Amino acid sequence: MAKYLISFVTAFLLTVSFIFILKFFADKVKWKGRASSRHISKKNIFRVGGVAMIIAFNLAILFNDYLVITPVLGGVMLASIFVLIVGVWDDVNEVFWKTQFFYQVAIATLVYIFGLRIYAITNPLGGTIEFDSSLGVIFSILLVILWIVVIINSMNWLDGIDGLSGGVSFICAMTMVFLSLTPHVNQPPVAIIALIISGTILGFLVFNFNPSMVIAGTSGSMFMGFSLAALAIFAGTKIATAILVLAIPIIDFLWVIGERIKNKKSIFKADENHLHHKLMQLGWSQRKIALHYYAVTIMIAIIALNTRVVGKSITLLAAVIIMVVAIFFINKKIVKKAS
Repeated sequence: MAKYLISFVTAFLLTVSFIFILKFFADKVKWKGRASSRHISKKNIFRVGGVAMIIAFNLAILFNDYLVITPVLGGVMLASIFVLIVGVWDDVNEVFWKTQFFYQVAIATLVYIFGLRIYAITNPLGGTIEFDSSLGVIFSILLVILWIVVIINSMNWLDGIDGLSGGVSFICAMTMVFLSLTPHVNQPPVAIIALIISGTILGFLVFNFNPSMVIAGTSGSMFMGFSLAALAIFAGTKIATAILVLAIPIIDFLWVIGERIKNKKSIFKADENHLHHKLMQLGWSQRKIALHYYAVTIMIAIIALNTRVVGKSITLLAAVIIMVVAIFFINKKIVKKAS
């Protein structure tokens, strides 16, 4: 038990410490980063959350006596540094979406090269689908890239109000902790990595919950998405669990893309058509939105931890239907309120 607590607390304290340090120096040089085009707060605010999280994450792993840095874990750590570089670049001077997308694919490819791979997926109808043929290997590469890029962008787009992406990411990471410690899974190293991610995110959330003192920035939201996506594969392809726990941001991500395509707009151009923006238009406060997201995510996480593949599939289908219906009625209320 001590190794789990130490791993979590170390990551938490490192993140808190680095945020204090970075915030102090950023204030001294009067640097807050550019105004966010996606975050609901248009004012300049300290965008140091991501830098602190990524540094803390790597140090917490590097000096953890209970972990062996395998090539796969080393690849994830290296990739997180590239996430930091691309993210800070965008935080300072907005990077064109095609450039960001290129680097996201490159980061996903990098971790695949280091051994973070999907060898099989569970078939909802029973058994597993193995990727052991030549065609299967190609499909595995594409699936890893698609998975990581989708989750990175889902969490990036979720980072629109205080505490939202951090809270949901923390719940997802803790779900992976509990899953890894269940008797039928029993993966202590994965649990430790998930606890390091959880501690890192919670350390950031202390400063990011409304009213926020710092925001994640592109580096932070990308890191949260990347670390959760990598963790799901690292944990033995627990993608179904991650999809379920991250159902709200993933469905919102796909819904918004569909709306942008329908309206012939760039799918990567930031707007305020996400669910949390719509709830703001109805008069919900940032805290109320974040707390409702947390509550729903926790309920889904509990279901995910207590169901098998078929149960997860049914729950995901129900979540999709409920969210689509909810968005439909929210849109109607917004139109009615505006008229």
